[in-house]
Amino acid sequence: MQITLPDQLAQEAQRAGLLAPARWEKWLRDQLRERQVDELFSALDRMAGVDEPAEMSPENVARDIAAMRAERRLKSAR
Repeated sequence: MQITLPDQLAQEAQRAGLLAPARWEKWLRDQLRERQVDELFSALDRMAGVDEPAEMSPENVARDIAAMRAERRLKSAR
C-alpha cells in the first residue's frame, strides 16, 4: 500500500509509530469491525420498521389452504 502525505505529517506520524504495518492492520480491522456493527444496527432498524403480518388462527390457515387446493383443482380440471 502506498499513501501520499505532506512531508511534515509523514515525519510526525513516523516518529509517533503510526506508520508501522501492524498499526495500519489494527486500524483497518477496527474500521471494518465498526462498519459491520453499523450495518448490523442499520439492518435491525430496517427490520424494526417492517409491519409484522397479523397472526392467523389455525382455522384461518386451514380455510386458506382448502381454498387454494380447490382453486388448483379447478385449474387442473380445465
